[in-house]
Amino acid sequence: MRTVARRALALGLLLGSWELSARLGWVDPFYAPAPSAVASVLAGLALTGDIWTHLEATLLAALAGLAGGLALGIVLGFAAALVPLVAELLEPVMILLNAIPRVVLAPLFVIWLGIDLASKIALALILVTVLIFFAVYGGIKEVDPRLVERVRTLGGGRRVLIREVYVPSIAAWIMGNLKIAVGFAFTGAVVGEFVASSRGLGYLLQFAQSTYNAALTIALITLIMACALLLFALAERLERRLLRWRSL
Repeated sequence: MRTVARRALALGLLLGSWELSARLGWVDPFYAPAPSAVASVLAGLALTGDIWTHLEATLLAALAGLAGGLALGIVLGFAAALVPLVAELLEPVMILLNAIPRVVLAPLFVIWLGIDLASKIALALILVTVLIFFAVYGGIKEVDPRLVERVRTLGGGRRVLIREVYVPSIAAWIMGNLKIAVGFAFTGAVVGEFVASSRGLGYLLQFAQSTYNAALTIALITLIMACALLLFALAERLERRLLRWRSL
C-alpha cells in the first residue's frame, strides 16, 4: 500500500506541475496541452460515444492476437523442443522473425489481408507467437535431463513427461512472459491500425497526428496505456493464482 501511495503521490505531483506550467503560460498549450485539456478531450469522446467503436476494434484485435499467439507459440514451442526435425525447420525462422522489427510486416499484412481486423490480428499474433515460442522452447530445454531420465526409468512415456514434467516447468516461463505478450499484442493492433484502417485507436492516432492535435494524441496514448495496465494487472493476478505453489 505504501508503494502505491508513493506512486500516486509522484503522479499527482507530476500532473500538478504540468497543469501549473500550462496555466502560467510556461509551455505552449497547443503543443503541450494541460492534463485538464486532455481529460476534457477524453470525456468528450466518451460522452459522444465516438471512442467506443474504436476501442472495441483495438481490444478485439489485441486480445484475439494474444490468444492466438499464446496457443500457436505453445504448440510450436513444444513441437520444436520434442521433435528435432521440427526444431531444425522452425528455429531459424523464429530467430529471423525475432531479429527484424516485426512491425515492419504491418504494410505486408495490409496488402495480403486488407485494412479490416484480420491484418491487425495477424500482426499481433506474430509478435506474441515469437515471444511465447522461445519461452516454451527454452523452458523445455532447461528441464533437468536427470529428471527426464528418472521418469522414463519408472515407465513414464511422452504423455507423462509432458503432463508431469514439461507443463509445470514451462508454466512459470509462460506466465513470466505473459505481461510482455500483452504489450506486444497491443503494439501489433495499434501499429496495424496506424498503417491502414478505418477504425481503432491507431486509426484515431493517425488522424490526430495528421491534424497536429496534441491533446487528442495524448488522450489516446493515455487510453491505450490504461487498457494495457489493466491487462497487466489481470495477467499478474492470473500468474499469482496459477503459480501459488511456488510460495508453499
